[in-house]
Order: sequence, then C-alpha cells, then structure tokens
Amino acid sequence: MFAFTVARRYLLSSPGQTGLLLAGVALGVTVFVFITALVEGLAVRLTDEVTANSAHVSLQPQTRTARILEAPGLRAEGVALVSTFQRQQIREWRQVVALARAQAGVAAISPQISGSAFLVRGEAVQPVSVTGVEPESLDVVSPISTRIVEGRAQFGADGILIGRRLADELGLSAGQPVLLRTDRGAERLLTVRGIYRTGLQSLDERVAFLSLRTARPLFRLPEGVTNIEIKLDRPEEARALARFLEEATGLRSTPWQEKNTSLDDALIAQGQTGRLIQMFSLVSIVIGVASALVLSAYRRRPEIGIMRAAGVSSGFIARVFLLQGLMIGLIGALVGCATGYGVSAWLASLTGPDGDPMLPIAPERGGYPAALVLTTLGAVLASLLPARAASRVDPLEAIQQ
Repeated sequence: MFAFTVARRYLLSSPGQTGLLLAGVALGVTVFVFITALVEGLAVRLTDEVTANSAHVSLQPQTRTARILEAPGLRAEGVALVSTFQRQQIREWRQVVALARAQAGVAAISPQISGSAFLVRGEAVQPVSVTGVEPESLDVVSPISTRIVEGRAQFGADGILIGRRLADELGLSAGQPVLLRTDRGAERLLTVRGIYRTGLQSLDERVAFLSLRTARPLFRLPEGVTNIEIKLDRPEEARALARFLEEATGLRSTPWQEKNTSLDDALIAQGQTGRLIQMFSLVSIVIGVASALVLSAYRRRPEIGIMRAAGVSSGFIARVFLLQGLMIGLIGALVGCATGYGVSAWLASLTGPDGDPMLPIAPERGGYPAALVLTTLGAVLASLLPARAASRVDPLEAIQQ
C-alpha cells in the first residue's frame, strides 16, 4: 500500500520528532497501565482482607412473619410476629449446593448449621456462636485448620474447636471437656480437640466449630441446614451469582458487598478516580499526536502541493496522515504496555521489612487491551484534523510558499 509507505517515510524523515512523539504516547500509556494495576490491586487487597474470614455469598431461608388476626374494633398496623421457636432451615440443601457448585467461578461451598449457645466449665459461662460444618469444609470460610496452635483440627464424634481467647477465658486446653448448652435447650459434654488463633477477635473470642453431625441434635435440625456459605474465585462477581441463586432457589441470597457497604462505596469512588486519571492520560496523548501532525502538515505544505499538482487525490493525502496517527498510536501503545507492565511488576516485587508487598499492585490487571485499543483509536481520531487540513491544501498556494 503506497499510502503506508509514504506515511512511514514521513515519520522516519524526522526521527527525533517521531521518537519524542512515541515516547510521549508510551509515557501516557505507562501511566494508564500503572494506575489501572494500582487501582485493581488495591481493590483486590481490600476485598481479600475483608472477605478473608467471611463468605462471598450467603444463602439463608426467607424470613417468614406470622399474620395477625385482628379483633373486632381493633387494628394492628405495622406489627409482625416472627416465630423464634421453630428454626428456619434449608431442607433441600443438597440440591442447592449442587446447583451452586455447577456455576462458573464458584471456588468452595460450605453448608452450615449456625446458632447461639453457652460454653460451661464449672462456674465459668461464656456465650458463643456455634458453627456446624462438614469436616472437609472447615476452611471454606476461614482458614481454621492452618491456625491451630494447640491440638488438632479434628472433630470426631464429640469434638469442638474454639479460639485462643475463648479458651483462655474458660481456662481450657486441648483434650479437656466442656459443656455446650444451646439456645434450643439441648446440652452435651464435648471435648476440646483443637484451639485456633486467627488474630481476629470476633472469631478467637466468640466462635466455636462442631461437625455438622454433632450440631444436628443440639439445634434440633435432623435434616436441614441454616445457611450455605459460598466462596468465589472472583469476589466482584458475588452480586451476579447472588441474584441468580435467589431467583433459582427462592432463598435469601446476600453478597458480601451488602454486608460491607462502606467498603463497596469506597471501591466505587476509587475506581471512578482511577478512570478520571486514565481519561486525562488519554487526552494528553490525543493532544500530543494532534499537535505533532498539525505541525507536520504545515511543514509539508509544499510537498503536499506538488503531490496534488501531480494528480494525487485529497483522499490519498488524508489516508497518509491517518496512517501516521495509526502507527504512532499502535507502536506507542505497545511500548507503553510493555513498559507499564515492567514498572508494575517491579513495584509489586518490592517488599517491606515484614515481607509483605509495599504497594498493592496487580500487574496482570493493567487493562492492556483497553490501553492498546483506546490509545490507537485516540491517535487515529487525533489525526483527523491534520488529515483534513492536509487534504484541503491548495496546490497553487502551497507551491508558491
């Protein structure tokens, strides 16, 4: 294509100017990639920290209220009765688990029986939140088995796992018995099989874990479960999965964002700030390319006039400048993406004294396709004005200059 050859020769005829132009485009793309990787990395770190010990999607039975019968002459407005004696449960939980497991992006599922109880040892009594889980699902929501500091993460027929703070308050150690009395009126003598320490006070001080089989008679649930907790490969997809499961099962489905609205709002604001910076970097690229090509069109007015006088069409002249914009945008974007990835990967490898990364950067989430497409498209659009101006050059006036 002859227009491509002419455009390439125009760029190579001024290597210094072309080099500076490509460096400017590459720098803008590097900033775009770095900001994207930083914003995405920060979002991933904050999400991981918040959801490290909680589920991404929680399924529970719908809350049912009892209808109030009105006596003649009396009205009971705005009043609802909720039964607390009959425990709400998910009876067909195995089908729900199979449905959830079939969805893409689901990493792990934990059907649970959750309830309130008291741990009693002599005269010491402590309230606890009891979670009954299948032994193989113990670490789905929180990494308990890897945080055992005394004993082992094994339930057995009468085992219980408790946090370090709770054990200290009751003076318990692994292997000792403790009485569990639930809010359903059942009680049983259990053995402390393991003591864990997560560093999260709400877990270490108030949560005890049982096997699902042990929890059933204690909470009067011979068949069902009270909740199903789901972990995802990509936590940002929790809302979509929650909507699907709620429509498919009729259960109350809660994504983690609804439990952490302040964090969700902060992540949205952070993303908007990042997009604003990205927009400014693209605008600077467009302005730089447009100004450089406008100057090029002005300097080459005599050449363009001779070409027009020789019979070259205005469309050909316009294509030459559009192709210049395309090459500048594409090459600059490729160099900027490579540079941005290199800078992001280097910064991500820097660690502090504690061994943790100094900056929450995710180099793999630098938005490279978007940077490549938007920069190339922006450079082509920026060349429209100089291409239009060059195609309208009057041959006689240009030659006489």
